[in-house]
Amino acid sequence: MTDMHIRRALRRDIPELHRLLRQVADVHHHGRPDLFKAEATKYTDGELAAIVEDDARPVFGAFADADDATLLGYAFCMFERHPNNHVLTDVTTLYIDDICVDEHARGRHVGTAVYRHVLDFARRSGCYNVTLNVWSCNPGAMAFYERLGLKPYKVGMETILQTPHEG
Repeated sequence: MTDMHIRRALRRDIPELHRLLRQVADVHHHGRPDLFKAEATKYTDGELAAIVEDDARPVFGAFADADDATLLGYAFCMFERHPNNHVLTDVTTLYIDDICVDEHARGRHVGTAVYRHVLDFARRSGCYNVTLNVWSCNPGAMAFYERLGLKPYKVGMETILQTPHEG
């Protein structure tokens, strides 16, 4: 796809970030309504402003070239290290906390472009690896990540002990 560019998100992008964050929240709520609230907002405007200005938590957005304002996809990232840990080696990881492609832009290779941008950024930043988590209730995302070459490195498991409370 050539009608987009990828850059760090800015304060002015907060409304568009919220729009895509809601899409992710909806996917999670539909997949696991026992865990994820309906119509939830992950961050406040203030929290998003702090995140986009934090070099330790870079947010990359794929924006339409036509206006540099329409967000087609994003990746929220954060650097992780475990210095002086008794078990873990001290490597720098770039963790993708959240990645999303606008539901209207899917199939246009936006996600692939954003992920490759993150990989290039991580390499330039001296990272050992790039990691992310994916909910098992989102098999489309799991298949997408596998096509990009990601492999599982740990698996979360659960036993549900009670019926969720209706609220």
